[in-house]
Amino acid sequence: MILLFQLLLAHLLGDFLFQPNAWVLAKENKKIRSYQLYLHALIHGMLILLTVGSLAFWPWALILAGIHLFIDGLKISLQKEQTKRALFFADQLAHLLSIILIWACYQKVDLFALPFNKTYLLIVATFVFGLLTPTSVAIKIFISKWTPHTEDKQDDSLQSAGKYIGYIERLLVFIFLLANHWEAVGFLIAAKSVFRFGDLKASKDRKLTEYVLIGTLLSFGIAILAAISFKYLIAA
Repeated sequence: MILLFQLLLAHLLGDFLFQPNAWVLAKENKKIRSYQLYLHALIHGMLILLTVGSLAFWPWALILAGIHLFIDGLKISLQKEQTKRALFFADQLAHLLSIILIWACYQKVDLFALPFNKTYLLIVATFVFGLLTPTSVAIKIFISKWTPHTEDKQDDSLQSAGKYIGYIERLLVFIFLLANHWEAVGFLIAAKSVFRFGDLKASKDRKLTEYVLIGTLLSFGIAILAAISFKYLIAA
């Protein structure tokens, strides 16, 4: 297992520490014609050898560097401004999968024979997905009859920021409660109150404040109920 983390460390060092922003821009502008792309792959191979600490690993380091070169080359070839964010995550996922596969081949690990609890993973996936879009839609529909007119107007908030804040807060509450840290939930509520309700107080809009408060309490309440239900199902 230590080899897997050595390979992951080499990847993180190569992609985020030893890759200057100038190289990233050069790859985006010149695509596969940029020498930085190939130098980047070479550095990855060298970092793999350094973290593994064995020159005998060089054929596998060469394979990983080649795969890294292919993935990065494909990403920058397909990349456009509107797809940049999605391709970043797809690129990192592809690198992660390639590292796991090389590790499994080298260590002769049967990935399909690993002791995963499929029922547990299915329950986790169901609860996590349920706390995202389905909960957001349910809360939006429930409080829609109280939507203040100010919510319909163009403001200075980030696009879809409220939706993603809701996603993050519910997942954090879920994780905190699974770890039995109820005090962390109180800290999260306090932190959100400082940032969110300070702005609402300044706006002096009571209806908007009550509207946001209802949505916040529903969001936290659903996440708490989900965590309690999850624990009950796992313990049963």
